[in-house]
Amino acid sequence: MGNTASELRYMGHTLSDNRHGLIANARVSKADGYAEREAAKVMIADAQQAADPGAVLALGADKGYDAAEFIEVLGELKILAHVAQNSSGRRSAVPDDVAASDGYAISQRKRNLIEQGFGWAKTVGRIRQATVRGLQKVDQMFVLNMAAYNLVSMRTLGQLRPFQDVAA
Repeated sequence: MGNTASELRYMGHTLSDNRHGLIANARVSKADGYAEREAAKVMIADAQQAADPGAVLALGADKGYDAAEFIEVLGELKILAHVAQNSSGRRSAVPDDVAASDGYAISQRKRNLIEQGFGWAKTVGRIRQATVRGLQKVDQMFVLNMAAYNLVSMRTLGQLRPFQDVAA
């Protein structure tokens, strides 16, 4: 009998908009312990190309991204590092002045929006257990699920009415 335990082979990564929670970028990589931060670097580079010149970008992320090398890369790319501080048994790489800013607090509150896409894709989109094999096919399945999530979310966002100032 061989090892019948399920093993994590691939990881899905997303980059979302903090304002609406829409998925701006999605990709799958092999799970190797470094995949999250490496995928984030690629997705950030894509976001910078799509952003208006001179726009200030911030990246909100969980404690897993609080690594000195990653925070340095964000600084080099002129991205505000709104990464949750991981200070359990060590010093956080996120500067205290950044963590004390109002923008940081907002990013930390909005961070959970990214989990909604994953939750939807696991329950509705059927990615909990991939039915395809190979990195390219799993990536296609994941990206299509995130696009479908965006469509469902946009339908809901379309029902929101913008505030209208009625002057008397």
